[in-house]
Amino acid sequence: MYLFQRMKEKPKKIALFYYTQTGQALQIAEKICGPLEEAGCVVVRKPVLPEEPFPFPWSSMGFYQAFPESRLGIPCQLKPIDLSDVMDADLVLIAGQSWYLSWSIPLHAFFQSEEIRNYLKGRNIVVCMGCRNMWVNTQLKTRDYIREAGGNYVGFISLQDKAPNLISVITVIRWLFYNKKKATRLLPAAGVAPEDIENATVYGRIIREAMERNDFAGMQQKMMEKNAVTFMPTVYFVEKNGSKMWGGWARYVLKKGAYNDPKRVPRLRLFSLFLFFVLYVVSPFGMLFFYLTYPFRRSSFRKAKQEMCYVLN
Repeated sequence: MYLFQRMKEKPKKIALFYYTQTGQALQIAEKICGPLEEAGCVVVRKPVLPEEPFPFPWSSMGFYQAFPESRLGIPCQLKPIDLSDVMDADLVLIAGQSWYLSWSIPLHAFFQSEEIRNYLKGRNIVVCMGCRNMWVNTQLKTRDYIREAGGNYVGFISLQDKAPNLISVITVIRWLFYNKKKATRLLPAAGVAPEDIENATVYGRIIREAMERNDFAGMQQKMMEKNAVTFMPTVYFVEKNGSKMWGGWARYVLKKGAYNDPKRVPRLRLFSLFLFFVLYVVSPFGMLFFYLTYPFRRSSFRKAKQEMCYVLN
């Protein structure tokens, strides 16, 4: 009670940086911030805004155009972010989403900004994201970015679409290309389930307790006990193998020009054909191989889960 009263006397401050197109990442972040604001914390919201906004809904080719830059971490130009009112922040919360097995382009730009890197140095940082289901490479890149900036990576939350992998491919395409998110007679709703977003308040309470103690040690463990991250060996297996192939494709496309260069279109069309061929023709055989070899890989998957979900700094 004494610690709670101290928080009310001198409010803690959280700097919330976020990029969102659909609003999902911000919804998750707001739910996390709810218990903090209830405890008297001040949350200062800072949108990450590209100079040239990415469209939503996307056209098919427009979204494929974002593939090489997102996969390889090539930044876009951002609008300036005023940091003057968050220089005294006690915690930084960064919210966003993954594109093509890595951060969205605006968040690559955010993490690569020299001003932001200097700002993050020495600060306690929590990252939350909403994704379809593949977050491992984004988590690895996040860890690298925060280490390079000299920040203290104290918490990671990844909420994901719980539909089966190949079904969620269809639902996310409906959402991103046609802005149709709701369930149909044959398909579930796209994105993170409303009940999972609502439940994100539990992570806010855990963060609040850590801030009251001024001690973030063990916080990720407590959040993992509340399913802050879902590690699925099957999806990890697909992502790990797909990441290598996508990196090669991204570099192949980049040889024809930068973002939105029409010269890239033929190679991007080839990539789109390759993508769906792998998803719906090759991946079933890959899954068969996964299940046949799983008994021999079980310990490596346990180790991967520990490294991805618990080891942040």
